Amino acid sequence: MSEGVGLSEPGCVTFSISFNGLNFDFSLAMLYEFGQPITFVRYSIGSPPIQNRFQYSSLSPLSVKILALNSFHGGSHRAFLQGWIAHSRHQFDLRTMSGHHWKWRMRHSALHLANELAKETSFGNYDLLFCTDMLNLAEFRGLAPPHLARLPAVVYFHENQLTYPVKQEEERDLHFAYTNFLTAHAAESVWFNSDFHRLEFLNALEEWLPKMPDGRGLKHLLPSIRKKSCVHYPGLTLPKEPPRPRANATKPLHLLWVSRWEHDKGPEIFFAALSLLKQRRVPFRLSLLGESYPQSPTIFDHARSQFSEEITHWGYLPDYSEYQRTLGDADIVVSTARHEFFGIAVLEAVASGCRPLVPHALAYPEVLPPDASFFHDNHPETIADRLEKYAESLSQSRAGDNMLRQGWYRFVARYGWESVSPQMDEAVTEIVDCHK
Repeated sequence: MSEGVGLSEPGCVTFSISFNGLNFDFSLAMLYEFGQPITFVRYSIGSPPIQNRFQYSSLSPLSVKILALNSFHGGSHRAFLQGWIAHSRHQFDLRTMSGHHWKWRMRHSALHLANELAKETSFGNYDLLFCTDMLNLAEFRGLAPPHLARLPAVVYFHENQLTYPVKQEEERDLHFAYTNFLTAHAAESVWFNSDFHRLEFLNALEEWLPKMPDGRGLKHLLPSIRKKSCVHYPGLTLPKEPPRPRANATKPLHLLWVSRWEHDKGPEIFFAALSLLKQRRVPFRLSLLGESYPQSPTIFDHARSQFSEEITHWGYLPDYSEYQRTLGDADIVVSTARHEFFGIAVLEAVASGCRPLVPHALAYPEVLPPDASFFHDNHPETIADRLEKYAESLSQSRAGDNMLRQGWYRFVARYGWESVSPQMDEAVTEIVDCHK
């Protein structure tokens, strides 16, 4: 047997092997497909060749270019895209509008974004359009330049305006719900942040559409929306290491609120439970985090006065390290939400070592470990009873949780960006491939 190696052209290595009278010739080259490096292998058998074969193998997954439109670039909507972009293999061109005046964003963003994009001279060479439930995708496609209107589109439902809680049901503007329906119908793929959210929205559509004038003629569109709908959990930014055992054995029970300061999070239930604890003379500390707004319920102002002696921290913590330190000191994170399509803040607290005490409803049973002690019926008396029982043998309760915290962290790690971003990347690639 004899062999030889040579360089036939820049970036291409050729070599041949002779064995039992047959010549095996190989060429190995580095090429680029869609801007990504791939290997190109050609080999022939015999002289003259008996057969030629060509093989491509990817050195890095192919990247697609995504035009991402975020009509309401604030809060969890902003954090979602920032997290995905930071961990994705794909290229993003992000176009945003500020996270204010959500109703006006739903009314106006399709026209605004289409007009802005129409002014550009470059086509962008996009492969896919990504938007959220805050954009009227059908309107955008009708107003946008043709090369953008033709792109396969993914819509991500952070929430929906058909089942999102309102203070009074007569306040619900069903025009926004219809916008959500149109966007889901117009998209090639409809992503939800939990299966609870997906089923609640689709089932509500089935009940609501036939009640509209001429609505019975729309119901036949729902099976196609169901077929193209799926769940992609939003990613979490998690601590790099599992939580260490708590060392605060002598301090009172530390309770944590991480929800937004809004009516749909049930703050009156939470503060009623704390009032019962105080009446029962159960010592506790309170850290009330989460984002507040000028229109936040007035009960928060009353609570600040009522629990002034128990408050350890009051208000939103923009500094991530300080936020993590507060989570790392708390014993129990409590939710009394009437609406929760995923629960990012609660899951981040669990990953940091907080025991959850949340409603046995909404998305919580789907996204948390199946431990009955994590759930309550959203009544103040039940919540107060559970907290009082934990505090009665506080050292023992904390020691027991110290044995469980690493398991909680491992469970929640499935929602870390390192896990969910590759899943979303692959889903995007499949959609683009199907629409070539």
